[in-house]
Amino acid sequence: MINVTDKAKERIAELRVEEGHSPKHNVRVAVKGGGCSGLMYDLLFDDQISDSDQIFEDKGVKVIVDKKSMLYLVGTTLDFSDGLNGKGFQFINPNATRTCGCGESFSI
Repeated sequence: MINVTDKAKERIAELRVEEGHSPKHNVRVAVKGGGCSGLMYDLLFDDQISDSDQIFEDKGVKVIVDKKSMLYLVGTTLDFSDGLNGKGFQFINPNATRTCGCGESFSI
């Protein structure tokens, strides 16, 4: 399960309009190799769903996760911060044993 905070939901809705995506474009969250901690998050709009994808819905936001990434993302919350310490999406991942300062990279 991937959870979405109210702030993340609002920002996703704003970005969908700003970038010209239709409501059928869902949020895809993936984990890729890289970053200063070894793994990094990838977040994008996607209207394609494969048979191996898992789909979660929270607060009306559909989140697509591929099978491999799901192993790293179980229980993760997607949040958005616009505070003084930085602006952007944040992943609160209970599986991460170490994260980098920017919050875009982690290790397990």
